Amino acid sequence: MSVSDEFDEWAAAGKDRGMEDRHWHTAKHVLARMPVEEGDTVLDLGCGSGYAGRALKQTKGAGRAYGIDASPAMAENARSYTDDPDVGFLVGDFEHLPFADDSVDHCFSMEAFYYAGDPHAVLAEVARVLRPGGTFHCAVNYYEENVHSHHWDELVEVPMTRWSTAEYRAAFADAGLAVAVQDNVPDREIAIPPADAFPTEEWDTREAMVERYREYGTLVTVGVNR
Repeated sequence: MSVSDEFDEWAAAGKDRGMEDRHWHTAKHVLARMPVEEGDTVLDLGCGSGYAGRALKQTKGAGRAYGIDASPAMAENARSYTDDPDVGFLVGDFEHLPFADDSVDHCFSMEAFYYAGDPHAVLAEVARVLRPGGTFHCAVNYYEENVHSHHWDELVEVPMTRWSTAEYRAAFADAGLAVAVQDNVPDREIAIPPADAFPTEEWDTREAMVERYREYGTLVTVGVNR
């Protein structure tokens, strides 16, 4: 199944809003520290419901906010959630961004980068469209060190790329994006039951659940275009 088909099904089932609710726990902290200034152009790769672009418009005064998604249904849903003429949504793949060189101030991606067929090509495209000094805030929960995510590729019918933290840094550098920050943003909003409630349907031990959400959380790699 293609990425487009997979997420068209998710959008039709209303899962775009569910993803927004779950991702917001950590995404909001990443968005808050993005150095977006009033009037900047921002781009969200794998926009889903479009929450990131709307947030950057509302809280930081971004001038234009674009979201791109491989799923036509996701992009259609995102359009329906806002009437702001300066927020737009496009259908396409990350390896061929429909933007001119040096035309985007900052780029964001949450839980989408690893679906790209050629992640190195994506980073090259991000570096191409970013203005000098522009940033790419790439947030993922599916990565090598997070052992609790390793089975996620069995839950979807599309290929996924699982890189380590070091592989993210190396790939960013190869694309000309200087890694300014790489850290983990914990999810402190997921409720973790007391030890006597385990095992649960999804977790064998409380320690494993704490590790997943409080320690690993979301890996964020921040690249600055040279």
